[in-house]
Amino acid sequence: MKILAGNSNPPLAEAISAHLNLPMTKASVRRFPDMEVFVEILENVRGEDVFVIQSASFPANDNLMELLVAIDALKRGSARRITAVIPYYGYARQDRKSGPRTPISAKLVANLLTVAGASRVLTLDLHAGQIQGFFDIPADNLFAAPVFIKDIKETYKGEKLMIVSPDVGGVVRARGIAKRIEADLAIIDKRREQAGVSEVMNIIGDVDGYHCVLVDDIVDSAGTLCNAAQALTDAGASGVTAYVIHGVLSGGAVARVADSPLDRLVITDSIAATDGVSATKNIDQLTIAPLLGEAMLRISEERSVSSLFE
Repeated sequence: MKILAGNSNPPLAEAISAHLNLPMTKASVRRFPDMEVFVEILENVRGEDVFVIQSASFPANDNLMELLVAIDALKRGSARRITAVIPYYGYARQDRKSGPRTPISAKLVANLLTVAGASRVLTLDLHAGQIQGFFDIPADNLFAAPVFIKDIKETYKGEKLMIVSPDVGGVVRARGIAKRIEADLAIIDKRREQAGVSEVMNIIGDVDGYHCVLVDDIVDSAGTLCNAAQALTDAGASGVTAYVIHGVLSGGAVARVADSPLDRLVITDSIAATDGVSATKNIDQLTIAPLLGEAMLRISEERSVSSLFE
């Protein structure tokens, strides 16, 4: 078993390496002057079970190309099996035709990974579960819920909690967490006039006097999250915390969160934290390295991955 890391999230790769007590495979991942990606594996991988850790986060195209080129280099180096470990699966929001003459880019990325030579894919909380079906190779979709549940129980022990889904699409995820911590569930009904812009319409459920915990998979512009936090505060919530798996936080999102009613925004390290994220007092990051590391070990040893969540 070997671990290879791209440039998208070195801290996470190092944490996984430390958890497994396994040194990283020596490789050179660099750019030519015209920004072409070049990957050279600097040690023997013939017959090895190799895990390539790379999130398709900003800059998404560069990081995705790094992953594809690394897979090709390993394939041509006669690696026995190549697992693409993609903590944040970029292009996942393009999982269906949103209008005439639009792409299904999540499927395109799945095709690219397969053609490049990946034997299987390991990822975390896909935006839509059906993306697993886009692959013609095994695809394991892990869940960050156990990491969040542990933190919620430790941080808000004894408080009157209400788990809140920021939209109808996230109800299943929110209900699962609410069930495990024995809390009530509320839903925010919102209307999105255009991509990246949302308007809170009304709250389904009584949140007055509760500490509300918003649960979502991706926070990008943070507009939806901050609008939801304001609506919950206006409805009498005693406090608002958000647990979001993938902290994309593009544009002015960090400043928006800092100025919002959110007590805390808790994200995972599926995407490397920027300096702005690290410096913001109400943004915390939880690590998924032990979860990914354990899943990688189980895959290598041909053991059950799903039993991690039983």
